Amino acid sequence: SILSGAHMALVPRVLQLMRANGQGDVHVFVGGIVPETDVQPLLEMGVMAVYGPGTPSSKYIDEIRAAVLGEVVA
Repeated sequence: SILSGAHMALVPRVLQLMRANGQGDVHVFVGGIVPETDVQPLLEMGVMAVYGPGTPSSKYIDEIRAAVLGEVVA
């Protein structure tokens, strides 16, 4: 979590660096306090999912497991 909103600057940079270094196939998940208005842009950048406070651990465990196993994350 970065309360300053820097996730909108840092996440694209991390994704860019990962792609530039041949790691574009690595799944990226974001968690923490993320304004609802930032969720869709993060997903469009290539983030697999965004989890806010209070997200049940079973939800992100299931979705990360599904992504790693090549299943669709809903």
